[in-house]
Amino acid sequence: MALPANAAASLSFPVIHMEKLETGERGATMGVIRDACENWGFFELLNHGISAELMDEVERVSKAHYAACREEQFKEFAAKTLEAGEKGDDVKDVDWESTFFVRHLPASNLADLPDLDHHYRQVMKEFAAEIEKLAEKVLDLLCENLGLEQGYLKRAFAGSRGPTFGTKVSSYPPCPRPDLVAGLRAHTDAGGVILLFQDDQVSGLQLLKDGAWVDVPPMRHAIVVNIGDQLEVITNGRYKSVMHRVLTRPDGNRMSLASFYNPGADAVIFPAPALVEELSEEEAERAGSAVYPRFVFEDYMNLYLRHKFEAKEPRFEAMKADAAPIATA
Repeated sequence: MALPANAAASLSFPVIHMEKLETGERGATMGVIRDACENWGFFELLNHGISAELMDEVERVSKAHYAACREEQFKEFAAKTLEAGEKGDDVKDVDWESTFFVRHLPASNLADLPDLDHHYRQVMKEFAAEIEKLAEKVLDLLCENLGLEQGYLKRAFAGSRGPTFGTKVSSYPPCPRPDLVAGLRAHTDAGGVILLFQDDQVSGLQLLKDGAWVDVPPMRHAIVVNIGDQLEVITNGRYKSVMHRVLTRPDGNRMSLASFYNPGADAVIFPAPALVEELSEEEAERAGSAVYPRFVFEDYMNLYLRHKFEAKEPRFEAMKADAAPIATA
């Protein structure tokens, strides 16, 4: 049976006004971030330091690139998908999206991507630098809330070559049969912290909270942050990744730039010892002791790619079963 949409609509989606972190409202603002990480897995940032002018240009060039270089190819895919679905074929394992991926770290692939003009490459490079700084600021805010020393999460992600960082550029065009196909099927994100610049005119992103699908509200010049599986492990379950999805819509072409600040491929991921040792009685009952495995991030990603659209818990259990002693020094 389908889960109800927006059954939790009476709850207020967490929105963080980052300028308040520099005022007497810092404590209350940090409390909103803490609650969002513990109970939502998502929050939205305003006044985050990325200029409105840059965000507007990223949106303009991304939408222009789709129209010029990707729209015709997507129309061919859409026609085949709709034809199959209307004939009764199962298209539930198909996503109604047009995407490409820009890798920033450890080495950029911007120069290698076809069909991007010089201006788009420069705009994306500037945007990536700003998003990287914001991701690291968010990680330090999470450290502060968790009682971890500053820089702990960034170091946990580092591996031998630093973090893995890239941006998935997506378009979700109008779909005349939203009942047949999803924009993007429900999943949690495998990585660390995800920063999303989404269309403020066309909605569609939803998260699963307390058994109900809740809209992530589009807001002008906002950045949506969500917790990935790796942060769930490192925080020993205090913060949790949550299932989310994108709905298809009969009108509007939704733009999405999701930037993934993830551990390096060879980073060893495990619960922060301080968060295993200092669990309160209530948290220990909810999360268990050290219930999460120790693993190499690349090994987890290899498993995730085969089971992305399934529950995360069996992935964690599989990593436990496959675990061998891993050096952390």
